[in-house]
Amino acid sequence: MNTAIADTQQQILAAALHRFASCGYAGTSVQDIVDTARVTKPTLYYYFANKAGLYQALVASAHDERFRLMQEAATRGDTLEEQLVEILTALFDYSRGHRELMRVAFATAFASPDELPEGVDYTAKCERNFEFMHSLIKKGLQTGALDGHFDSKELAFGVYGLMNVYVMAHLMMPECKLDRPTAKQVVDLFLSGAAAKKTAPNGTAKRRKP
Repeated sequence: MNTAIADTQQQILAAALHRFASCGYAGTSVQDIVDTARVTKPTLYYYFANKAGLYQALVASAHDERFRLMQEAATRGDTLEEQLVEILTALFDYSRGHRELMRVAFATAFASPDELPEGVDYTAKCERNFEFMHSLIKKGLQTGALDGHFDSKELAFGVYGLMNVYVMAHLMMPECKLDRPTAKQVVDLFLSGAAAKKTAPNGTAKRRKP
């Protein structure tokens, strides 16, 4: 793609993202976007069919980039624990650097149908991202790294849910850190659990069975 064309397209996307993150989809007009991007309406419509197309492109980019980061991060770990730490670290770094985009993505997930543009599709990408994490958890169960008393999907929801709660907390409270130490803490909480360990007769810690 021509550099000038790519730059203009990104300029429009950045303007739309800022307006959607600040005012919501319904509260943002095409005129607002072109004014912020400093382009004309014909220029916007050259790249995007309408405002809904812009919104779809932004939401899709958030899920696609997170998926790419998850795949890439998983290759940097040998054990399940290492893979989860790498994945959460990558996603935390991305979320910290793209707060407006993450606000739009989460707002889309929690919005009522009448608050979203007609035809916007994000569920398939959400399921794809979750299933990637689920596939790692299933391998962890197969290798004995995880407790077989739990269902693979329950475990995947556990770590995926913890990750997203931390991201949402950061969006509301920027002082909530999203970094590697936090990722390690989340993974440790997931793998070890928060319940106090019972002590065996020999004085060693004994795992609490569910």
